This record gives sequence, C-alpha cells and structure tokens, in this order.
Amino acid sequence: MDQETVGNVVLLAIVTLISVIQNGFFAHKVEHESKTQNGRSFQRTGTLAFERVYTANQNCVDAYPTFLVMLWSAGLLCSQGGRFERRLFVEKTLPDLQLGSGKLRRVPAAFAGLMYLFVRQKYFVGYLGERTQSTPGYIFGKRIILFLFLMSLAGIFNYYLILFFGSDFENYIKTITTTISPLLLIP
Repeated sequence: MDQETVGNVVLLAIVTLISVIQNGFFAHKVEHESKTQNGRSFQRTGTLAFERVYTANQNCVDAYPTFLVMLWSAGLLCSQGGRFERRLFVEKTLPDLQLGSGKLRRVPAAFAGLMYLFVRQKYFVGYLGERTQSTPGYIFGKRIILFLFLMSLAGIFNYYLILFFGSDFENYIKTITTTISPLLLIP
C-alpha cells in the first residue's frame, strides 16, 4: 500500500484496534467473574454479579458489528478515503472538473468512534451497578451510531452528486461533520 492510502485509514484502524482491546477487557471481566464463583469452569448462569457482567458483555458484543460497519462506512465514505477514490474516478470521467487540493480531514469518524468506545465503557460499568446507570451510556451510544450513519449517507449522497451532476459538496459535508462532532459530547 502506498503512504496516502495508509494515511486515509490509519485513524479508523487505531479506533478498531482499541475496540478489540476493549472487547478483550470485557471478556476478561466475564471470565474472572465466572471463575471467582465456579472455580475453574465457565458457566453461563450464576450469581447476580455474574449475570450482570455477562449480560453487559453480551449487549456490547451484539452492538459491535453495527459499530464497526458504521465507523468504517462513515470514515471511508465521508471523512477518510472517499475523496481520493472519487477524485480518481472524476478525473477519469470529468477531466475539466477542479476538485481542489488539501489534506483530508480524518477526524470526525475516528472521533465519533472513540466517543462510542468511551460510552460503551460507561454502559458496561453502569450495567455492573444499577441497570438504570447504564441508560445514559445506551442512549449516548445510539446517538453516536446515528451520527456515523448520517455521515455515511452524506458520503454516498455526495458520491452520486459528483457522478451525476459534477457537484462536489464534500467541503460542506466536512464542515458540518467537524462542527457537529463536538456536539456529541453533550449528554
């Protein structure tokens, strides 16, 4: 891979690797809780503490594929590598169109991904206490997934605008996503 291609996906890869470490941490918590109550064997039922750890882990695992798809879709289509591929396509099909130059903004999707990981941690820890403590993390996580989904839609919409009309709204989309991404911090 060339340096530009790697640069387009490195932030997404970092967030993905951090999420794998977090999944390992959650699985370790389940294993540890199971071993403290059952000795050496792993069983799916047990004390209330184990049930909470197991359920919190299972809920996080259930939402994980959706998170990964939304993270990479938003990153590649809207804020990461989509511009490079679209530029190559447009230069071949519409050589007179000037797309401008400048560095890609790689931050909004990766920032939203990191925020999701923090929220998922809050959800997991909250679920271990009272179940109502996990509600803010759950609601906040849904908001971040929606943001990533809308970024993906905006990237797809922009691709087809370029393809059919020769109009590129990527700068507007990037301005909006860069402006909105800090608003994800508001509970």
